[in-house]
Amino acid sequence: MDPMAAEESFTKSGVFVTARTIPAPTTISIAAQAFLANPLNMGEGKAPAPDDRAAWQAIVDAGNQALTTAFAANAEAYPSTVTTHQPGSVLIYEVTPAGLPSADDDGAIFYLHGGGFIHGAGMLGAYMAMPLAGRSNIRTFSVDYRMPPSAPFPVGLDDAVGAYRWLLDRYDAQKIVVAGASAGAGLAASCILKARDLGLPLPGGCLLFTPEADLTESGDSFETNDTIDVNLKHRLTDSIALYSDGHDLRDPYLSPIFGDFSKGFAPTQLISGTRDLFLSNTVILHRALLRAGIEAELHIWEAMPHGGFFGAPEDDEVLDEQARFARKCVTRA
Repeated sequence: MDPMAAEESFTKSGVFVTARTIPAPTTISIAAQAFLANPLNMGEGKAPAPDDRAAWQAIVDAGNQALTTAFAANAEAYPSTVTTHQPGSVLIYEVTPAGLPSADDDGAIFYLHGGGFIHGAGMLGAYMAMPLAGRSNIRTFSVDYRMPPSAPFPVGLDDAVGAYRWLLDRYDAQKIVVAGASAGAGLAASCILKARDLGLPLPGGCLLFTPEADLTESGDSFETNDTIDVNLKHRLTDSIALYSDGHDLRDPYLSPIFGDFSKGFAPTQLISGTRDLFLSNTVILHRALLRAGIEAELHIWEAMPHGGFFGAPEDDEVLDEQARFARKCVTRA
């Protein structure tokens, strides 16, 4: 590139990038290439005002209905029985994979569903947990934590910590793996931080799949992967404002990336993709854990957008890695 042109393309505000089409790379499976070329319609639109609870509730209800249908169909490949528990105000779905002996309590997965801080309520959260439960063959407890618009921060976090306390009455902490995806992964990390600060024992492991771990959304990939991520095209600015309810976004209980991991944290596996809007969240959190001397694995999938390819072989690889790590954590305790 001509030096003068290069200088002109760079300004104090960043690097100017001309409009271009980014093709699906040939380095991924045919199914993944097809998904990137014809992604799902995730729906986009102008968000309501934060105080318009009725409008937000309508968005939540419509989204949960559509997502429940999709995830229920996906969960059919992982047959299981579901038992409900309600310690206090929070509902917990106990997911027992088919074939797991009823007396087998050799560990548990404590699962916090994703959904942008507003979706995932009810059985939807249980359906989201079933693939990991089935692939790992570990009893899984999916927490139906309360969410906006009726229950902003810190209600969901308090629900998660309360559910973790309840699970500690049934399992040794080192036999528990805390897991989550997207917003649920950020909440999972915050839950461990708060549980630790309250003097509760740390779990034996932590699974974080594309975590929304920094609600300031300041990382590089929020710019470089904007729009390129076909599943989550832009920042979650509106739902974050609704969830955070005016609290400081740098509070580690909202954004665990700002937490003090030198005080202790669980061995952690982090997963993301090169097209994931939350890639920066994932790699920054990984470095923070390593700097504190915490065992941490980082797995990045080629061209994977937020949440995966929804049916490509790469999704099975992701699930296999999560199941391997979960089994390792519960068996070494």
